[in-house]
Amino acid sequence: MPDHSSGNSAETRAQDSADDRLHPLLRTRWSPMSFDAEHRSTRQETELLLEAARWAPSAGNSQPWAFIVGCRGDDTHQRLVKHLARSSSRWAPSAGLLIANLAHRYVEDTDWEYSEFSQYDLGQAVAHMTIQAQALGLAARQFRAFDRDGLAAEFAVPDHWEVTTMTAIGKPDAAPAAPAVGDSSRDRRPLLDLLWPH
Repeated sequence: MPDHSSGNSAETRAQDSADDRLHPLLRTRWSPMSFDAEHRSTRQETELLLEAARWAPSAGNSQPWAFIVGCRGDDTHQRLVKHLARSSSRWAPSAGLLIANLAHRYVEDTDWEYSEFSQYDLGQAVAHMTIQAQALGLAARQFRAFDRDGLAAEFAVPDHWEVTTMTAIGKPDAAPAAPAVGDSSRDRRPLLDLLWPH
C-alpha cells in the first residue's frame, strides 16, 4: 500500500498540475448552498439541461430515468418544496429549478429488476445535466434531504419507479464566492487511493 504520509508536497504539486489539465467545466464545478433568488431559468435552459440528461449513456440504452421539474414560482416547484427537509428548505427553494430524479427500478407489478444499473445510469444522466448547467453559467447541487415517500405520493409515482435524489439548479448567489483552488471543501483523495489494490 502506498505511503501517503511522506512526500505530500510533491504529491500535491502533481495533483495541482493534473487539476490544471482538467476541462474548466470539471475543474470549476462546485455545489453551492446559496442561489440568486432573482434569477429564473428560461425554458430554453431547462430544455437543454434535460437534453443533456437524455444523451447520457445507459445499460442497453435503457435510459431508466425520469425527472419532475419545478421552475421557481410554478405549481410543481411549490409541490416539491413542501417535501424538503428542514436542512434543504433553508437554501433549495431559491434555486431557479428543483428537479426530482427518478430511477426505473422494477418491471411494473413485479419485484424483478428492470435494470440492475438503473441508479448508476440515473447518476450519469444527472452528472450530464450538472455539467451542462456549468456550461450555461449555472450551478447544481444534488441532495437527498427530502421526504421521498411523501414526494412519491404527491406526484403519484408508481412503485416500480424510485424517487432517488433531487437537484437544485440555478445561478449561484453573488454573496459567497466559489471555493478557491486549495480550499478544503474541494479536497479530493489522492489519485493513488482510487486504484485497487492500494
